[in-house]
Formats: sequence, structure tokens, C-alpha cells
Amino acid sequence: MALDTTADSPAPLRQVSTLIGQWVGRLGAIWVEAEVAQLTRRPGVCFLVLRDLRATLSIRATCHVSVLDASAAPVTEGARVVVHARPEFYEPNGSLTLQVREIRPAGEGELLAQLERRKQLLAAEGLFDVRLKKPLPFLPGTVGLVTGRASAAERDVLENARLRWPGVRFVVRHALMQGAGSARDVVAAVQELAPQVDVLVVARGGGSLEDLLPFSDESLVRAVHACRVPVVSAIGHEQDTPLLDLVADVRASTPTDAAKRVVPDAAEEQDRIAHARSRLRRAVTALVDREAHGLAQLRSRPVLAAPHVLVDAQHDALTHLRERADRALRHRLDREHDTVGHHLARVRALSPLATLERGYAVAQTTDGHVLTSVADAPAAFVVRLADGSAHVTTDRTEETPHAD
Repeated sequence: MALDTTADSPAPLRQVSTLIGQWVGRLGAIWVEAEVAQLTRRPGVCFLVLRDLRATLSIRATCHVSVLDASAAPVTEGARVVVHARPEFYEPNGSLTLQVREIRPAGEGELLAQLERRKQLLAAEGLFDVRLKKPLPFLPGTVGLVTGRASAAERDVLENARLRWPGVRFVVRHALMQGAGSARDVVAAVQELAPQVDVLVVARGGGSLEDLLPFSDESLVRAVHACRVPVVSAIGHEQDTPLLDLVADVRASTPTDAAKRVVPDAAEEQDRIAHARSRLRRAVTALVDREAHGLAQLRSRPVLAAPHVLVDAQHDALTHLRERADRALRHRLDREHDTVGHHLARVRALSPLATLERGYAVAQTTDGHVLTSVADAPAAFVVRLADGSAHVTTDRTEETPHAD
């Protein structure tokens, strides 16, 4: 109800403030669309300034940090949002604020939130696993290119690749790179080219978030993941990151960068070859010089400079040893010869032949037994003398004793 006031009977300001607060309180929680003009985080609470999308009007808002973190997309200054909030009028200073209970992205923010959810689902399947990334061939025989017809991206890729390696061969398939049906067209081109090429490039120039949405399509992501040849994604500019960049084996920041990645630079490779040959030549020369120096050092050593010296020294040593051995052997033979002579003289002195030579004789039976008694003498026996033996036959007589 309107206040009944006059100049003579005005309403107190506190009453007006209370009525405004009551009226604002009756609004309840409402959904509000606005732009985040300012965002300040504090422990446990966030302070925002929300600005109307058209009018120059702004209002302060507060929320718990959990509300901000629960948003489907990151909330930053300048983001367009839809908030569920309860208006509150603070009577002491007459300020109006919104107590935010939920924040949702709007416009591009909603698209980003959808892409983030899709990204998380595909990542959970392992489609973005870096271990699945295939390396690019050093020099592909054939390069496949999927791009828009007569586009700047096609021109950039072809011209820069041929400048780097004039002999590179391209197979180009044109496809819709924007709008409805674009993702389906690109998928068909990728599946057609994959069996024919060694590496595949998908290239498009920059654009808005909506323009690049086809390159975050789930069917395209799965087609690239199933591709058996390496795929290079060259979509947009450095700051653009569609899901195709995450599943591709190589992400190029621009189409020009893609051309530099798929083929080597012929001039650079020639320089590398020349540098490698120079290094190899220096290494071989250094090795030969080092080995020649080592050989000269070896040849300068006495054993190699005059090898006969060592042989002569050993020959002299061997001759000396042989002479010593000869002297020792002759001395030993002389000594043994003397010893044998002494033994021989002793043997001869003790031999019965020496006694026989002095005129003695030995009587023996025919079978060699020595006779020591006449009684034992047979009728025929042998008398051994110094120079031979004589057979004796005797008549047996009585033994005549002889005087002592």
C-alpha cells in the first residue's frame, strides 16, 4: 500500500527503508541473466558485480565459494551467466544485493560447459591418452589434407609444405568446415583418405566458438582415434582448442605450423648433412692423426726401433748359459770318470784274477764249484789260471798231511 504522507506529515526514512526491504523480500528467489563485471574471491565467500547485458546498470551479489566452484564452466570476469538468487535490501545503508544460490553459464559459457562434459566423458574412455599418439614419419610419401575448398588454410599448407620439400605429394579432399553437416563431411573425408596416405592433416582457419564446434563433434573424435595413420590437427589459432586437438597425434597451432611439421625442410636437412659430414671428416682425421701419433711413439721405443738388440741380448745370455752348462757337464764327467777309475782299481785289486796273475790257480769242478780239499777232488776237474783253464785228470792217492 502507498504511504499516506504530506509535507506536514512526512514518513520517517527508516519506515521507507523497512517497507522497501519488505517489498524486495516478497520477490523471493529469481533467475537473473547478466554479465560478470567484477569477481573477488575471499575465504569462504565471493563478491560479484553483475552488469546488465544492455543497460548501464549493475548490482552487487554474493555467494559461497562452493556455488562458484560448482558451475559447469569456469566463471570469470566478462562471462555471461544466469544466476538463481534472492534479492536482499540492506536497510542500514539502503543497498540492494543478490544472494546467489546457483550460477550457470549462458551463451558461449553454456557451450563451453557442454564441451567440457563431452571432453571428460571421452577422456574417461582413454581417447586422449598420450600413449596412443603415433609419431609422424620423417618424410611421408603421400600427405592427405582435409580442408575447405579454396580456403586460406589449404593454400597455407600446400605452399609452405612445398617450399620446405618440393617433392611432397598431397591428396586433398574438400569438406564443409563450418555449419550443419560439417562434422559428417570431415569424418567421410578422413575415412576415405586414411588408407591412401602416410599422414593426414585436418586444417581450418580461425573462427568463433560456434564456428569450431564441428571439430569437437564426438563422431569426428572417434573417427580420428580409429585412424591408423598419424593425424595432425590444424584448427583455428593458438588459443583455439577443439576436441580434435586432443585426440589428434599432433596438434599444430596453425595450418602453416602443420605444413612445417609434416615434412622436413630440404635446406635444413642439407645443412645438417653437410654439418654431419664435416663432423665425421674431422672425427676420422683426428682418429687417424691420433693413431699415427701412437704408432710413431711405438716405433720410437727401443724394442721396435732396434728389435735385434733384444734378440742379441737373449742370444748372448743363451750362449753364456750353454757355455756354463758345457763346463759344468765336462767337469761332472771328469769327476765321474775319476770316480769310476778309482772303483775299477779297487775292483781289480779285489778280483781273483789279480791273485791268479801272481801264479796262483783255482781248482774247480766242471760245473764251476771251487775245490778246497783233495778229498773233494774228482778224477777230472778244471784248473783255472790267469790266462785260461786247463782240464786235469789225476789218480787218486792217499792224502799226505803236510807240516804247518
